[in-house]
Amino acid sequence: MLAALVLASGCASAERAPGGGAPAPAPAGPEAPAAAPVADRGDRAPALTAAEIEAIYRSRLEAARARYTEADVRFMTDMIHHHAQAIEISRLVPDRSASASIRTLAARIINAQQDEITTMQRWLADRNRPVPELHITDDGVMVHAPAGDAGAGGAAGHAGHARHPDQPGHDHADMPGMLTPEQIQELAAAEGVAFDRRFLELMIEHHQGAVTMVLDLFASDGAAQDAEVFRFASDVQVDQVTEVARMERMLATLPQRNSP
Repeated sequence: MLAALVLASGCASAERAPGGGAPAPAPAGPEAPAAAPVADRGDRAPALTAAEIEAIYRSRLEAARARYTEADVRFMTDMIHHHAQAIEISRLVPDRSASASIRTLAARIINAQQDEITTMQRWLADRNRPVPELHITDDGVMVHAPAGDAGAGGAAGHAGHARHPDQPGHDHADMPGMLTPEQIQELAAAEGVAFDRRFLELMIEHHQGAVTMVLDLFASDGAAQDAEVFRFASDVQVDQVTEVARMERMLATLPQRNSP
């Protein structure tokens, strides 16, 4: 009995810290989880420098730009020519239209299409593809295909005039919605309400052609995988459909003939 008490007392003493303080921690048993070692700062992966992060970003950007197809290139190239013709016929409006709202519409078309042409030119340049150049002068709108551009809808060294899309060697006349020289000459000869009516009719046709070009792009195998092409083409489709609806409403409110 005494031995048992001595043993129990010894165990209790062993569980207390020296000096009668709080119990000392029990020794870790075989199943106690080992404490995670505190990593020395020297063991951590070194942080990337700003220059290294920039290099990674540029590398990913170049890889993304490589995901385009010839259909994407043709779409961007052809749409530059398509937009140029919209600018050309919109420039006829100020001197011929009888409608302030149509003059506002034409100015909006010119500004929007010029901005989009810049976007398409930048996309082509970023991928080292030939970039058609847009030149707007008092004499008209000129689209110059780069020398050596025999593909992607262009002609080698050809200067394509938006008012004459079907001249020899130029294949943009076959694009949906493109107007013939005769149609543009007819429009240029009109004035007042007659001009406004014909302008809206032709611009609706032209915009619907742009929508068809977007749908053709999306139907092409592998096309529009490039994020910029997809976003741009989607925006073109939405903008053109919205503007067609607006022009149809304007057309419905026009008087039948010029006022005497």
